Amino acid sequence: MKKVYVYKGFERFWHWMQAALIFLLAATGFEIHGSLRLFGFEQAVVVHNLAAISLIVLIIFTVFWHFTTGEWRQYMPTFKNLKAQAEYYILGIFKNAPHPTRKTLLSKLNPLQRLVYLGLKVIFIPVMVVSGLLYMFYRYPQAGKIESLRIESVEPIALVHTFGAFILIAFVIVHLYLITTGHTLTSNLKAMLTGWEELEEEDEKEKNQNLNDNEK
Repeated sequence: MKKVYVYKGFERFWHWMQAALIFLLAATGFEIHGSLRLFGFEQAVVVHNLAAISLIVLIIFTVFWHFTTGEWRQYMPTFKNLKAQAEYYILGIFKNAPHPTRKTLLSKLNPLQRLVYLGLKVIFIPVMVVSGLLYMFYRYPQAGKIESLRIESVEPIALVHTFGAFILIAFVIVHLYLITTGHTLTSNLKAMLTGWEELEEEDEKEKNQNLNDNEK
């Protein structure tokens, strides 16, 4: 095992800020729907909208960071060991089976994580952003009067936004569980707090293979 600086400063900031904003959006969203009472309806709407705008700004900076650092390659899907990874999560993890993939600096995500995170980034997050903006601005002040986006009903938009919210909440629940499946119960959490993680050392052949996979 070798201690490696896996998660850079901005990566950790982005991760925790995104998590905080998602929790805030979920709490205020539930209050807007009448399921909770924390801020009061009007204040919940204001907080929800501010958190949404903050998340959009964070997403813009994060996309820029991913493409300028080359970290976007971490999310490129691969079918190598995909079946083995799924079987590990379904059964192997409960039998103390060895992990089918090895985490490295150039390959931080296993094949299943790559597919899930890519889906979140290119499908569900954009759907949440677009539906949220449409819901927020379907009627908006313009030159002293209220203009409309010519949307007959916001119900379909609200349903899509709510469905996406439940998908994100389900992802967070699964993510919280998977945090505990590292070398120790808290190793994954510590890595995302400090940036440092103990990884198995690669031989030269594995290093070259991972480098080639990320360059493709």
